[in-house]
Amino acid sequence: MLNKNIVSFLGCDAEYDEARVVLFGAPFDSTTSFRPGTRFAGPAIRGDSWGLETYSPYQDRDLTDCHIFDSGDLELAIGDSEKVLAVIEERAETILKDDKLPFLIGGEHLVTLGSIRAAARKYPDLHIIHLDAHTDLREDYLGVRLSHACVIRRCWEILGNGRIHQFGIRSGEKDEFEWAKSGHTSLHPFDLEGLEETVESLKGKPVYFTLDLDVLDPSVFPGTGTPEPGGIDYMTLQRAVIAVCQNVCLVGCDVNELCPPYDASGVSTAVACKIIREMLLAIGR
Repeated sequence: MLNKNIVSFLGCDAEYDEARVVLFGAPFDSTTSFRPGTRFAGPAIRGDSWGLETYSPYQDRDLTDCHIFDSGDLELAIGDSEKVLAVIEERAETILKDDKLPFLIGGEHLVTLGSIRAAARKYPDLHIIHLDAHTDLREDYLGVRLSHACVIRRCWEILGNGRIHQFGIRSGEKDEFEWAKSGHTSLHPFDLEGLEETVESLKGKPVYFTLDLDVLDPSVFPGTGTPEPGGIDYMTLQRAVIAVCQNVCLVGCDVNELCPPYDASGVSTAVACKIIREMLLAIGR
């Protein structure tokens, strides 16, 4: 049994036993290569979520009709990446063993690996849908294998070829693009073209959905650690996350890379909150 967080995400106040979806945060940004601060995303998102309505006119659904439990942020040993991943994995495993869906809020993108380790153990035929500006396929970054720049490569080591589907990618080393094109991942550059077909092809298969918010253009979402011009707009992303969450057999997901200190206006946090609301409502269907 997990304890409820004192300040929960808007409308996510169900009891653990009755919940279908369980939120938890991973305030970790130790491997950030440019602008740190994603460790502050969880409290910012929870606080600002109360500026939204529980009702979404896009989906004609209300969070008060869903059963979502917010267990708060994990307590993490910031300087030890492997220990951090073990704590995330343990929390995700607990949620999965109770036949609930873990919804992780980062933090930097490396936190995804902890959840993937747990999900792949329960679902050996797991697939990943990955939305991001960056490939995240490096073998190492400055000699470090556990880095946000390497997270999808580490996931590939668990899942193997043909089970990672990447969209919106517009930044990475040449070697990363070539490695993906050689059949290791299904990489769709620049936009979300092909996502609808991928969702259709994955019906009936367990899917983990990882969303790096820097897939958005920085003119829409400047508050992130590694902004990359040329991204998609908000409504394109919203339609995409609803389609994924409604139409695949989702077994876990995460939203990461909001860096509140780099957007004093609060717009980026508002974007993150609304995307999370729409994902939760779509999952609730």
